[in-house]
Amino acid sequence: MSATRTFHVLGRPEKLFVICTAVFLTALVVAEATAGKLFTVLNLPSPLRLFGEEFGSVVMTAGVIAFPVTFIVTDLINEYYGKAGIRFVTYVGVAMIVFEFGLLQLAMAVPAASFSPVSGGAFDEVFGASTWIIVGSIVAYLIGQLVDIALFHWLRDLTQGRMLWLRATGSTLGSQFLDTFVVLFVAFYLSGQMTIQTVVAVTLFNYAYKFIVAVAVTPVIYGAHWAMDRYLGHAQAERMIETAEAA
Repeated sequence: MSATRTFHVLGRPEKLFVICTAVFLTALVVAEATAGKLFTVLNLPSPLRLFGEEFGSVVMTAGVIAFPVTFIVTDLINEYYGKAGIRFVTYVGVAMIVFEFGLLQLAMAVPAASFSPVSGGAFDEVFGASTWIIVGSIVAYLIGQLVDIALFHWLRDLTQGRMLWLRATGSTLGSQFLDTFVVLFVAFYLSGQMTIQTVVAVTLFNYAYKFIVAVAVTPVIYGAHWAMDRYLGHAQAERMIETAEAA
């Protein structure tokens, strides 16, 4: 007689956690890979003087493009899976950044073929610059995420579970200045690519963008909250939120 095989069937909460984690980690890794590119958001009508330096345009890192995704998913995991859930995803995120760094080092070590559309020099110029960026990102990411988690749950306790918009937006705005400054300081100042004045100015530009995005995506968070409630079922969703609040 053959032995009876048993296996675990993922329920909807587990499937949702996997989906949220996958989306979050994808956005995080893309943000790390693209953070070395600075782009001009807009040209100012007249030069802006900040900290002794003049800026004729608003400049940000391309990594901010993925920011709204990580912001939304962080708050959703916080809401339904609590501190334990989002901390687990945070630590997995750190591991994936390190893993990404290792894979990039291997990719740069492999010599480019003579007919490669991307030369070895061009490849190394783009991804070789990411060493300081990844170091800065790990430090900044940990600080930003842990501050975000603490603020989110403090605001939820303060409002007794009401005003989702306040804890979602407030936790992000409270943590993102530190996150942005630390990553730019380590990635560009310590590597000698920026002055401290430029680091602070670009931090302010990035933070202003994140402030606008944090407010703008509030309806998206409410929409995602509604969709997750529908998928889980109202009773299941309420139990998960209550458990997350009590943890």
